[in-house]
Amino acid sequence: MAQENMREILIFAINGERFEVSNFEPSITLLEFLRYHTRFKSVKLGCGEGGCGACVVVLSRYDIFNDQVKSFTVSSCLTLLCSVDKCSIITSEGLGNTKDGFHPIHERFAGFHASQCGFCTPGMCMSLFSSLLNADNSPHEDDAPPPSGFSNLTASEAEMSISSNLCRCTGYRPIADACKSFASDVDIEDLGLNSFWKKGDSSNPKADKLPFYDRDNQINVFPQFLKNELGVLKRQSWYTPTSLSELQVTLISILAEKDERVKLVVGNTGMGYYKEIVPFHNYIDLRYIPELSVIRMDQNGIEIGAAVTIYEAISALKRENEAMGEGESVFVKIANHMEKVATRFVRNSASIGGNLVMAQRKHFPSDIATILLGAGSTVNIQMDSKFVTVSLEEFLAWPPLDSGSVLLSVQIPHTKIGNEVFFETYRVSPRPLGNALAYINAAFLAEVSRSETTNGVTVNNIRLAFGAYGVEHAIRVRNIEEFLVGKKSLQLEDLLEAVIMLRGSIIPEVGTTHAAYRRSLAVSYLFDFLYPLIGAGDDFEKTINTNEDQGFLLSGSQVVETSNEYYPVGEPIAKTGATIQASGEAVYVDDIPSPPSCLHAAFIYSTKPLARVKGVKTISEFLPVDVITFQDIPNGGVNVGVKTDFGLEPLFADELTRAAGQPLALVVSDTQKHANMAASSAMVDYDFENLEPPILTVEDAVERSSFFEVPPNLYPKQIGDFSKGMDEADHKILHAEIRLPSQYYFYMETQCALAIPDEDNCMVVYSSVQSPAYLHSVIAICLGVPEHNVRVITRRLGGGFGGKSVRSMPVSTACALAAFKLRRPVRIYVNRKTDMIMIGGRHPMKITYSFGFKSDGKITALHLDILIDAGITIDLSPLITHFIMGPLREYNWGALSFDMKLCKTNLSSKSSMRAPGDLQGSFIAETVIEHVASSLSLEVDNVRKKNMHTFDSLRNFYGVSAGEIHEYTLPFIYDKLAVTSHLDERIKMIKEFNGNNTWRKRAISLVPIIYEVTVSPIPGKVSILQDGSIVVEVGGIEIGQGLWTKVKQMTAFSLSSNLCNADDDENLLDKVRVIQTDTLSLVQGGFTYGSTTSESSCAAVKLCCDILVERLMPIKNRLCEQTGSVKWEALITAGHLESVNFAANAYYVPVAGTGDYLNYGAAVSEVEINLLTGETKILQSDIIYDCGQSLNPAVDLGQIEGAFVQGIGFYMREEYLTNSEGLVISDSTWTYKIPSIDTIPKRFNVEILNSNHHKNRVLSSKASGEPPLLLAASVHFATKAAIKEARKQLSSWSQRRTDSSYFHLPVPALMPVVKELCGLDNVESYLENQISRG
Repeated sequence: MAQENMREILIFAINGERFEVSNFEPSITLLEFLRYHTRFKSVKLGCGEGGCGACVVVLSRYDIFNDQVKSFTVSSCLTLLCSVDKCSIITSEGLGNTKDGFHPIHERFAGFHASQCGFCTPGMCMSLFSSLLNADNSPHEDDAPPPSGFSNLTASEAEMSISSNLCRCTGYRPIADACKSFASDVDIEDLGLNSFWKKGDSSNPKADKLPFYDRDNQINVFPQFLKNELGVLKRQSWYTPTSLSELQVTLISILAEKDERVKLVVGNTGMGYYKEIVPFHNYIDLRYIPELSVIRMDQNGIEIGAAVTIYEAISALKRENEAMGEGESVFVKIANHMEKVATRFVRNSASIGGNLVMAQRKHFPSDIATILLGAGSTVNIQMDSKFVTVSLEEFLAWPPLDSGSVLLSVQIPHTKIGNEVFFETYRVSPRPLGNALAYINAAFLAEVSRSETTNGVTVNNIRLAFGAYGVEHAIRVRNIEEFLVGKKSLQLEDLLEAVIMLRGSIIPEVGTTHAAYRRSLAVSYLFDFLYPLIGAGDDFEKTINTNEDQGFLLSGSQVVETSNEYYPVGEPIAKTGATIQASGEAVYVDDIPSPPSCLHAAFIYSTKPLARVKGVKTISEFLPVDVITFQDIPNGGVNVGVKTDFGLEPLFADELTRAAGQPLALVVSDTQKHANMAASSAMVDYDFENLEPPILTVEDAVERSSFFEVPPNLYPKQIGDFSKGMDEADHKILHAEIRLPSQYYFYMETQCALAIPDEDNCMVVYSSVQSPAYLHSVIAICLGVPEHNVRVITRRLGGGFGGKSVRSMPVSTACALAAFKLRRPVRIYVNRKTDMIMIGGRHPMKITYSFGFKSDGKITALHLDILIDAGITIDLSPLITHFIMGPLREYNWGALSFDMKLCKTNLSSKSSMRAPGDLQGSFIAETVIEHVASSLSLEVDNVRKKNMHTFDSLRNFYGVSAGEIHEYTLPFIYDKLAVTSHLDERIKMIKEFNGNNTWRKRAISLVPIIYEVTVSPIPGKVSILQDGSIVVEVGGIEIGQGLWTKVKQMTAFSLSSNLCNADDDENLLDKVRVIQTDTLSLVQGGFTYGSTTSESSCAAVKLCCDILVERLMPIKNRLCEQTGSVKWEALITAGHLESVNFAANAYYVPVAGTGDYLNYGAAVSEVEINLLTGETKILQSDIIYDCGQSLNPAVDLGQIEGAFVQGIGFYMREEYLTNSEGLVISDSTWTYKIPSIDTIPKRFNVEILNSNHHKNRVLSSKASGEPPLLLAASVHFATKAAIKEARKQLSSWSQRRTDSSYFHLPVPALMPVVKELCGLDNVESYLENQISRG
């Protein structure tokens, strides 16, 4: 390209605004630029890996040759700023905002209650917007236009639009409804609870009440001025060659320089997997080289350039398949497989060549390499000045490609699938869709000939490719190919021998997780492919790669009761701030603009569990300003990072680190990227001489008597006489064991803080914390200053789940210490990996139990030995011993005894996580019930009912917490749910299904819960301003649980019910604003935890309002006598004239004996397991939950659904792994899988039971945030029941007897776990059985 067509200034648009940038590092990402150099903060950093969707924007490029604008989503955390030259970026603020009006997407997300903490919501909105934009700009030709106000998008496509985005709060169902409300084929009646219409409204008015979507008046995503821009960006360190020859010259020039590192980029998405600890010196953008962007079809196949994106390749393959006429080709199978690779926004920018080169150079476990190998592809490569074409198999086996060689294109041969040609691809991963690596992938191509006489097949040619199973690169299993080729009339015996050979060929490298499972999957794949080719396989049920996982249509019902008794309390109004959360205008800590001279920090943590720290060194390249350690604590200060009621915890390790993940130092630099890189590359000098081995298990702790003390008032009391109960038993189980793992919080907003030095030795700290008051005290102790010198401000959190109750304290305190020392503002946004390693999670436990029971299933005695792993510090761990007993007492055990030990280990500190202890206690209780049922061969439902409490036994086990007899709603809930879920009918249908299906089994389970909560004291403050608007402060923190919304409703009710005219339509709700928590404005804030902070805050606000009512009532009465009625503003004006104190403070403390109460609920879940893969699908979940008289049914419904889905994560999906030294290795979105929209119940029904009046509760309300999480055990136990059916079948096949009675299903019940219990060799057993039967 001519030099005059080059320019050094980067030109692009953001939300229609022109940006010209000339001074920047080439490694800067679009997210960094948006967040740190513009006012647009809707893009959030959730993972930095392209795995969560929080940073998604819509990027538009102009195709000058076709005069067409192409728009698609990208991960701004991976997209390099230089690569958006001449592009237009739209963020959620660009769709709509407070000033210009909100977009219908924002309004519908708010109205369908689809935003809780709100951190993920802007990204969700952009994913949906992109799908709407593309659907309405290129509608299907044969389709009739959709109704006015709707899109060309289908309901299935609407759900798929956000299939790559993660949310930890909502459970996804309301998000799916908000998306589907735009779909042309949506059934309005299927949409869930919303604020646009009420139950009973007719369909047509419902559609009219939705915020109007005008598909013909779309946002201009690409401003005209960009179309006129010419030239290609070329500046120092960023090269844009426009030909292969220019590329070669550029490479030679760069590589000739000593120590120069060069990176060839298209989408830069590889950075999401291979983190750049050290930035590259030079970048070469390959997108402008025509030969690398080619898509060319001829009679031999299709050639796809290396710079073609995965999305473009998918489109081209499908397009070419359609052009070839009827039937499927290899192309469409490859395209369908590619649609399951990575996230949608990564596929939009990731290149085919980049994926293959990562597989070749770095042994990336690529799906694309495997399926292209199976299809017989070749690759074209430029090596120096030579051009070579080799098979993909040969290319993958080469030594790593050097920096001077370039992959040009891949050639996929054209193969038509038909009666004698078969092609199939396979992948099984922790997520069906989205960002998940396969346990093993495969692609098989077979050419056969059929015998006219025997109907058998002869394999003429076959290609069997496997990859991603713990091997350097995808391979072909040639020994099996050779064995199968030429077999006359393929028989079962041949297939059996082939799978036996395959087990010997698929050998994962040492250290590969779930190695046996991966080998078993390989066998399942081959069986699934070859068995239908055998005559005996005519009736084979296809269970892998069915069309079911290409899309999903979620459904469900929500049954809620509303009441006008305390209006607007009880109304399902939309969550306060939901629209600004959707538009991205809601301000989180990291959205606060950096003050002048602000520095950025990152933690250096220990990778060893027990060692002396001799020194910490950082690399000067990352411009570290300072490294803060315990030695920087000021005179008078203390090395303290945590304060709870159980003691203090050090901020930094001193000379001795006592846990892997313990903070050693805080490195401070000029940018967050430099701070992160400095921390990641820091070198720590450890010494292990004369140290005892670390304590890494609870067994080690017992052996060495390493325990934390539990205060006597928190240690539960035994119930009944265990020995007597065992004597009364007909049967006894003397030893059984359960192990329960940890769980990571995975709040979308990681730990963050901003500390700003203030005058007179003061410090202002903005923190994402659930306990500002405790943090306030910790910072003062650490800095050695009076508490009035510290001010902690918290507005909202992007999720917490208990992880920001205690574990956020050291993050903010370290930030404050750095700011105090350097006298400059310091902020930190902890990267996801560091957060996962340092912050800990749920308490792991080992439970050993023994029990006695009658022949009818009545349990007479239960004893538990519970070892709780607290980690290295005490945190809030003593509370676990108290909490675990709440759900454990849900059944009448006769006698209950236990021995609980709180183990101190050299692992990261474990802290409270949503339903701490309660989750484990409930699971233990249900496990014992299931054990009894299995031992006696009784229906588990009958055993549950046999051991359910009467009200008398409930009082015996729970004391005053049991309340009054009319409050004990569990028996009613349990029986009602069995009826409304059609339990008996479905059990019959399941039995029939299991009899008709060999490789899929279903089961159903109904589980009840009792959950004890404690209401905590909390402060509140209500102020009325001169214009009548109202400002409220409470000690509780808005985490997404709707606390502010309920507080607003309570404020409006408490004031309007007394001070507004009964016949007046005046609504105070819109006059109320709840503001951020400020520890110098409102003291004694305490912790926001335990599900009851919302009701406590409401109670505190009501007390404040009562004070204001008392002050204003005489004025109101006098004015009413004079004028007959009085408006709110007039009353406030009169009050000001009479110098009324319009600010009221209160501190709510529960009345003695009323602080504890019980919550009740039940859930029934039906699952289907795949015996070949171990996959579990949740077909349906039904919940009934007692909310008392809900303060806001919409908010409580969201809490119920969100908690349940988070429970699914614990029981079924979230694998929390550490290495041999206790360092967390499940440290990214790649390795830790929270539930996603493709893994939740396909049908999800929830009923909120309005159990009416509870005199000791706040307006008769009850908690909803944590208890429903326990109900997800229904999914786990349904899975266990389905496995039991599989084991019965396996037992009937096998020569050896398989125990099909009692077995323990571990938590989480991952696919490898399920498959192992169903039989890792079940294919062989089946084939042997079939052969033996002739």
